[in-house]
Amino acid sequence: MSAPLDVRSTTSDVYYDPYDVDINADPYPVFKRLREEAPLYYNAEYDFFAASRYADVEQGLRDRDTFISGRGGVLELIKSGMEMPPGTVIFEDPPTHTIHRSLLSRMFTPRKVAALEPQMRKLCADALDPLIGSGGFDLVRDYGAQMPMRVIGMLLGIPEQDQESVRDQVDANLRTEAGKPMDSTDGLAAGDMFGEYIDWRVDHPSDDIMTELLNVEFDDADGTRRRLTRDELLTYLAVVAGAGNETTTRLIGWTGKVLADHPDQRREIVEDRSLVGPAIEELLRYEPPAPHVGRYVAKETEIQGQTVPAGSAILFLVGAANRDEDRFEHAEQFDIHRPGSANLTFGFGAHFCLGAALARLEGRVALDELLNRFPAWDVDLSGARIASTSTVRGWETLPIVVP
Repeated sequence: MSAPLDVRSTTSDVYYDPYDVDINADPYPVFKRLREEAPLYYNAEYDFFAASRYADVEQGLRDRDTFISGRGGVLELIKSGMEMPPGTVIFEDPPTHTIHRSLLSRMFTPRKVAALEPQMRKLCADALDPLIGSGGFDLVRDYGAQMPMRVIGMLLGIPEQDQESVRDQVDANLRTEAGKPMDSTDGLAAGDMFGEYIDWRVDHPSDDIMTELLNVEFDDADGTRRRLTRDELLTYLAVVAGAGNETTTRLIGWTGKVLADHPDQRREIVEDRSLVGPAIEELLRYEPPAPHVGRYVAKETEIQGQTVPAGSAILFLVGAANRDEDRFEHAEQFDIHRPGSANLTFGFGAHFCLGAALARLEGRVALDELLNRFPAWDVDLSGARIASTSTVRGWETLPIVVP
């Protein structure tokens, strides 16, 4: 394999480091420079490429033969060379990805997702009603981290009293030491926590994902009719629990921060609730909880006239693509009236997020119920802190002050 080209040295002095705390605090100035000066960027320190323009990110996510998922979707995992455990749907390629995705897709049908709305609203009310008259609270800890955890726990069949501890353990696996990569040896270690629940569900079946996955039969890649192995099931549950908790919590946090920064648009939503859906869609574009997606380059390819060698790691910068002026007019502006945005926040193509409809519904319900009780708020930035992870970006704490 030819030596990777340090695109940075030939085109621009822009520097991008996904672990840099200062960049992560507000990556958009760097993203803008990348799009303009180094649309294909190479970081020599961590040995990865990065694509930042919408057209390149969309094409990269679509081309599953060149940019494969089977080596992981997180830079640290891709670089580690570790073998992905079976059942890690988001980190699989055909034919196993096709088989495993079809099994999970049964759990997130439009009918099943829509039926959850009344329970979501009750969970929001349970979290928010005790806070009325408090003068303020932590929007992430007291609200954003509550409803998604309860919903995914309910779907999976995790007992209510254990849902919080499961969420905390899943979240802990994503945390990093500030400025440093995630420890890839721990990145997929969350599955073991579900073992006792699986054993219990074998004898106590219920109407939940865990029970359904325990009993589902499917044709394997070699034509064998079988059920999921225990290890596959453990991994499935860890993937669903992680995806169902962290990103939606970050979305709710960004809802609070961005709407506090745009009180006029927040006031419009208060007065016209038909704007709740468009507001969530614009929030997903403007502040995507997962700002980049990693892929392993299976065969040499070309992006922006530059060669990307086979065997490389590449980050598709969704956060940069979502603000590409070539795709979105006035892309750096937050606008709840933006026509259908076609953002890339949930991915594109075969790996489009299975839980997208669930996350969107949770976001809409969470915003609607928040506005029902607190139509206005300010953020206390002195106590706000962005979580230290290399996979998702959002608020660890977000204290708000309410009238």
